[in-house]
Amino acid sequence: MLDGDERFPVHSRQTGRRSDWSGVVTSEYYSTRMTTFGEAGYRVQEGVLDAGEVEELRDVVEEVATRVAARAVRAGAGPQRELADGHRIQFSSKTAIQWEWADGSKQIRLLEPVDHLHPRIDALLADPRLTGPAAEALGVGEVAPFTSKLNLKRAREGSPFPWHQDYPYWYVAVGRDAADVVTAIVFLDDATAENGAVRVLPGSQRLGPARRDPNDPTRFLADPAALESSSEVVVEVPAGSVLWFGSYLVHRSSPNTSGGHRRALLPSWQPAGRPRLHDMPYRPELVEELP
Repeated sequence: MLDGDERFPVHSRQTGRRSDWSGVVTSEYYSTRMTTFGEAGYRVQEGVLDAGEVEELRDVVEEVATRVAARAVRAGAGPQRELADGHRIQFSSKTAIQWEWADGSKQIRLLEPVDHLHPRIDALLADPRLTGPAAEALGVGEVAPFTSKLNLKRAREGSPFPWHQDYPYWYVAVGRDAADVVTAIVFLDDATAENGAVRVLPGSQRLGPARRDPNDPTRFLADPAALESSSEVVVEVPAGSVLWFGSYLVHRSSPNTSGGHRRALLPSWQPAGRPRLHDMPYRPELVEELP
């Protein structure tokens, strides 16, 4: 499943299709695109996966993480660099590895994409229990994969992630088509406030692209001063639950201060017929087109 090509940089290949780059999304454009998941902007459903499926996927993601980590430290492994915020990223096994933020940590924080690393993960992208709500939210008859992630929020080490929308991260690759992406968080462990639960701002998607934080060196995070964070909802759910949301929902996750992991798979979909995220050029400078 790992084919040894360590030169695969995320968002490196370009197809013939060009997304719409005609400036910042207007309120008129926004209103026609994103009424995703109603007023709240997200949907939670418990019991989507049964206990046996959850246990199987836990074994799968641990096996994948072990293999990817081992390949990443061997001689001739893919390149590693620092992001603008000082955090480490490495390209290996045809995936982007985000290492945990603590200096010298050998724990993987996130992998993207991951569906090519195991057929069981790939199968989630076609699972009607997950794709059905995504297609309904986008108002289309058929969806196709956009990207996939594995989040490994390890016990006592899993780092937080500040307020953000997915939209800016997608926009710099696919332009306004970023509005048409739905993500599902498939929880493989019980999610609690202590182990790094996702926190959402209900209704924040109705405002379109959020103002970016002028103090953020990456230029992608939302400005906390411009958010109504008092409305935060902590998504505490049992393993096997799923949280769906669109690219405009403002959300964050807290650190894992518990003694247990909070692992999750995050498949994302778009209307059928569009190229995947990693088949499009990555142009981070385009984030400056956004508020």
